[in-house]
Amino acid sequence: MASLPLPPSQKARPRLSARPFFENKIRAFWTLQAVGWAGYLLLRGVSSVSNGLTLDAVIPIIIEAIVGYCLTLLLSALYGYYRGLPVALSVFLIIATLAAATFVYAVLDAFTFSFITTATPGVTLTRLLGSVYVTFTVLFGWSALYFGINFYLIVEQQIDEMQVLEMQASSAQLAMLRYQLNPHFLFNTLNSISTLVLLKQTERANAMLSRLSSFLRYTLANEPTAHVTVRQEVETLKLYLEIEKMRFEDRLRTSFDVDPRAERARLPSLLLQPLVENAIKYAVSPQEDGADIDVAVRLSGERVQIAVSDTGPGLHDAVIRPSLSTGVGLANIRDRLAQAYGPDHRFETGARPTGGFSVEIEIPFQLEDLNREVQ
Repeated sequence: MASLPLPPSQKARPRLSARPFFENKIRAFWTLQAVGWAGYLLLRGVSSVSNGLTLDAVIPIIIEAIVGYCLTLLLSALYGYYRGLPVALSVFLIIATLAAATFVYAVLDAFTFSFITTATPGVTLTRLLGSVYVTFTVLFGWSALYFGINFYLIVEQQIDEMQVLEMQASSAQLAMLRYQLNPHFLFNTLNSISTLVLLKQTERANAMLSRLSSFLRYTLANEPTAHVTVRQEVETLKLYLEIEKMRFEDRLRTSFDVDPRAERARLPSLLLQPLVENAIKYAVSPQEDGADIDVAVRLSGERVQIAVSDTGPGLHDAVIRPSLSTGVGLANIRDRLAQAYGPDHRFETGARPTGGFSVEIEIPFQLEDLNREVQ
């Protein structure tokens, strides 16, 4: 017959599915066929005996069940063939086949029962009409179950296919968002190296190229949709800051406050680098004395709280600081968080009470890279 783990309060309820039973459709069909007709035989036999009929009357019921079993096997083969035909023709053939099977079943049933109800066995119109009602009800019910189960299995298959397509689309979008960062970062870094070369500061340019090589080798080792641990993300961030300190020297001052319990938590790779780059662009670069950039990671229950803040000018005229010059940055991070966690995250930007700008992120505490598993 034919999720990223969430906290307990937000875990999705498992969808009811009969899929394990229907994994082997042939076995499921024969199981249902045997159990269904055995149950029909038992029900009819008990009903006949309880109504005062003798045990001899059970014999026609057994024959009736065997005939019904064989007819429905034929119906299943014909229905399976009809499902591949155009809808209108398929419906017409199903109705005609059901009517023909009902008539044949009723004739055989009436003839069988005539042996125990009359002295002259045979098929009369009265017996035939009485049998038609019973046989039509049985075959119609069997047909309804057949098409209902097959429709359910088709819907289940389509849902599975849609989920696979959604995961592939999500992975593709995550990869696209992740790849947006590399050209942007390379543009800024190579521009700085070009400036050092023009100023004939070759040693500093070579040192920056060497660190850039290490940074790219470190980041490109990860798949674009993979998650990394907080510890790995912080190490990558420090590599990036070593490159930037070649440009800004003492004007760029950084500090990291990472809760050891949160170091194993996973998050999308290179999630924090655009935030730090944004802080350098709008806090360190415009100020003669530079600015401090602070990165803090805290574990609060089953949530990881991340904050990247600076001591730059902050907000001006109540307008939120723009994204990076190429159009990625904050918008990119919002999209990546939405792709990775859906609504189960928090992303907020705003001014610090002591001055400067701050970005706060809150994500679920995860220890496994489920994005890698779904690919």
